Formats: sequence, C-alpha cells, structure tokens
Amino acid sequence: MKRETIAAGKFKATCLSLIDQVQREHKEIVITRRGKPVARIVPLEPEKIPDLFGRMKGSVEILGEIISPIEEIWDAER
Repeated sequence: MKRETIAAGKFKATCLSLIDQVQREHKEIVITRRGKPVARIVPLEPEKIPDLFGRMKGSVEILGEIISPIEEIWDAER
C-alpha cells in the first residue's frame, strides 16, 4: 500500500480532499506533529458477508448413537 506523510497543519487545511484521495487511490496517510507520527488514515476494506452454509460448524456435539431406533414407544405410535 502506498504511504504519504503530511504535517498536521497541512492536513487540517486539506482534510476533506485528503480523505477523498485515500479512498480513490487506496493509500495510507500518516499525520505528523513536529515530525513525529500521531495518526494514520487508511482506506476501509469492504465488509465481508459471512457465508451462511457451514456457519454453525462445530457448534453441535452428538452424544451417543443417533441412527438406530430407540426402544421407547412414543405417544404418536399408540
């Protein structure tokens, strides 16, 4: 990623255009005060929408055998 350094006073004067530039050129701007970095402006990455398929994988635990029929008679079978 490209990086640019700018003094705080210059940033204050050109803030909105610099924000547009960060978004357009996908670059980082480091803001300095008296030559020392104090803040950084970086472009945001688009949010990733989580996949619905497999989202709950690993959240269920199977205890015992679940395939064979049970020996209990249900009310619906009576």
